[in-house]
Amino acid sequence: MNSIQDSYVLSNGVKIPCVGFGTWKLLNDEHTVDVVKTAIDCGYRHIDTAFSYKNDIAVGKAIRECGLKRSEIFVTSKLDNPSHGYENTLKEFDITMNNLGIEYLDLYLIHWPRPIMFRENWKAVNEGSWKAFEELYQSGKIRAIGVSNFLEHHIDALLDTATIAPMVDQLELHPQYVQEDAVNYCKDHRIIVEAWSPLLRGQMDNPLLINIAKKYNKSVAQLLLRWSIQHGFLPLPKASSVDRMKENADIFDFEISKEDIEEMKSLESLGRTGAHPDTAQF
Repeated sequence: MNSIQDSYVLSNGVKIPCVGFGTWKLLNDEHTVDVVKTAIDCGYRHIDTAFSYKNDIAVGKAIRECGLKRSEIFVTSKLDNPSHGYENTLKEFDITMNNLGIEYLDLYLIHWPRPIMFRENWKAVNEGSWKAFEELYQSGKIRAIGVSNFLEHHIDALLDTATIAPMVDQLELHPQYVQEDAVNYCKDHRIIVEAWSPLLRGQMDNPLLINIAKKYNKSVAQLLLRWSIQHGFLPLPKASSVDRMKENADIFDFEISKEDIEEMKSLESLGRTGAHPDTAQF
């Protein structure tokens, strides 16, 4: 990989840009339209949103007005927790597409495997949602389908009835939380791994990370994103300023040494920054 526009290739042959632009916590307003347009101007070609972010109208407007062809932007959205199940999935997908105002999605993910309202029957409702996903994919409304926050047992349950395997799994991944078992499972099943919270939700004041970043004349954010790339992950950083967007894209002119990667493993004791997929209270 030499730039944020270089791509991984999904199991169905679809290319997916190796760094995405995250939109979590961006509001559904003109500011978000401007932020997403600016990201595209800075070279980002992969925009990640979700129904639960409640900003898809603004994100869609930015994509439509950015000046590029629709085919030049890779757009991801995600199914919200209350809409699991076959019929609910189809209904929410229609709302998502109307909000975005685009003809197709490049990638659609089940956002969480085991929402609190479906805690006991999660396998059955995921089966229904995935059936809807497969139909939407086969009809050409989605170019690729996948999951988010699914661990091995969640994917195994899905594969019991699926006819198409997930092509992506979006997981919390950073030096504090490496999820080796889930990552290795995905690699074994030809599932591309995306990294959410690659910048530790902004908690980047760790002395170890600061010192290692200085070795490469890079910021901690650049160090963390490079860590993702070197592990074969697809990071989804978020930024609001042009300077930060450009900084987050400037991660291809250095390589973290094996020694520094090893030293960063000491951070694993700090653990995740978000919820666990089996116990999330939403």
